[in-house]
Amino acid sequence: MDMVQTEKLVYEYEKRDEEGNVIGMSRAIDEVDIDVKEGQFIAILGHNGSGKSTLAKHINAILVPTEGTMWVNGRNTSDPEELWNVRQSAGMVFQNPDNQIIGTVVEEDVGFGPENLGVPTDEIWQRVEDSLKAVGMIEYRHHSPNKLSGGQKQRVAIAGVVAMEPKCIVLDEPTAMLDPVGRKEVLKTVKKLREKKQVTVILITHYMEEVVDADKVYVMDHGRVVMEGTPREVFSRVDELKNYRLDVPQVTILAHELKKRGLQIPDGILRKEELVEVLCQLN
Repeated sequence: MDMVQTEKLVYEYEKRDEEGNVIGMSRAIDEVDIDVKEGQFIAILGHNGSGKSTLAKHINAILVPTEGTMWVNGRNTSDPEELWNVRQSAGMVFQNPDNQIIGTVVEEDVGFGPENLGVPTDEIWQRVEDSLKAVGMIEYRHHSPNKLSGGQKQRVAIAGVVAMEPKCIVLDEPTAMLDPVGRKEVLKTVKKLREKKQVTVILITHYMEEVVDADKVYVMDHGRVVMEGTPREVFSRVDELKNYRLDVPQVTILAHELKKRGLQIPDGILRKEELVEVLCQLN
């Protein structure tokens, strides 16, 4: 079953001068077609200004299409009567966890979403406990979010979304403001959630290393999908990715350079262990 599907999705916004007068239209999303099946891990890559975050906001109906259609769990996001159902189906985790955390105690913050959904009190506390366990933050349930590290705050933000039990979680550059340790924490959390909860995950990022386990990767540039395929298929096109101003995993670049120098190395190497194994088999 399709969890998220777009058909020729277009989003335009007004450009204004310093006095606020409309001076034209700018197209942030330009006839995008994507197809996400239930339970998949999908990555959307792109440089700043590529349109990937604008696309993410359509999945939760924060924005609605100028033209074309976005369906989430079979519901048209442009239909005002479906807004509640769309937002119950797709939960958003944003770049800055401080914009998403509102409680003064971790467990109260995680319980805020289910409470707004009208979930009975006993079930709310069960969901809070399950969600905090799922992201490895149960021992911090009575802490103030202000005392947590960036990575821990982002895990609390993810727990708050998980507690609402959406079928799809959209993570809009969730590691952009984190150090390498925090990034690893969050990615490990997302991986555990997929295994435990079988939720559909859509990760918006420009960090290549974060998407090697994805089922499918879409690359965006100037509002269009310019590449799509498995991580191996996409990372086989190193020079193309560089043209779109995207980094490539270091091990992939190394393998690419070794191949250019005549070594028999397959395209799209994704992990160090994979390259070591290939090199050891060379005569």
